[in-house]
Parts: sequence; C-alpha cells; structure tokens
Amino acid sequence: MPRRKRKYPSHWKADPKYGNILLGRFIGSIMLDGKRSVAEEIVYKSFDIIHEKTQKGGLNVFEQAVKNVSPLLIVRSKRVGGTNYQVPVQVSGTKRQALAMAWIKEACRKRKGKSMAEKLADELLEASEKTGSAIKKKEDVHKMAESNKAFAHFA
Repeated sequence: MPRRKRKYPSHWKADPKYGNILLGRFIGSIMLDGKRSVAEEIVYKSFDIIHEKTQKGGLNVFEQAVKNVSPLLIVRSKRVGGTNYQVPVQVSGTKRQALAMAWIKEACRKRKGKSMAEKLADELLEASEKTGSAIKKKEDVHKMAESNKAFAHFA
C-alpha cells in the first residue's frame, strides 16, 4: 500500500467575466465557505476601484502584481544527520503563482478598516508598483534563501 496520497490533477475554471484561469484560481482562493459569487463580487469591485484610481485595467494590474510577488526561491526544511537545515529550493511556475496569490490575500486580510474590495485594490496597486506587505514577504523569503545558500548542496 502506498505511503503517499494519490495526487489528482486539478482543473481550474476560468473566471466568467474575463475568461482568465489565473483570476479564476485567485477567486477560488479568496472564496470562503463556498460562496464564489461573493468572492467574484469582491474581486470585480476591486478591479473597478483600480480602474477609477489609475485608468489602467484591473486585470493588467492583477497580473503585474502576481508577477512581482512571485518568489524565485523558497526555503525547505531538510533533516540531515539529526539536524534540520533550511535548504533553498527553486519554485516551479504554478507554485510561484499560488504563493504570490496567497501572500496577496494574506496581506489584504491583515489590513484594517476598509472593505475587502478596497483592501484588495490597494494591495494589488502596491504590489504592481513593487511596494506593500506582499512584496516585503517575498523579499524576506529571498533573504532567508540567500542567507542559507551554504546548505544548497543538501537539496
């Protein structure tokens, strides 16, 4: 009997308005308790807010933000001879996007005071301009990987 659970390929639906699969995945990650229509409303309202502030398309800003937040390296814990080492590892494309979207979502939820759509719009604008807490998270992860570069041979 195999020790690991079998991994099935996931098929993501594109979002209904733009037909973008990446945006469909983001809507799925924002969604709580299976309420997709609420998540779609939040994302589309934030795109409208972005358009009012910058006259750029919300989808373009979103894609740029995900691209800017996507990490190149992460650290993984590896046990060698009774000691745990933080080993830097390169990240594949879909994992990169998933981490970027998770960090953007996490940064939005930590903000206080505004509606989720406004917080998401602000965070996406900041991430597309390479500022904000999601970018700070990426830089922290890269610094960690850089400082543990000596253990890369354990990978």
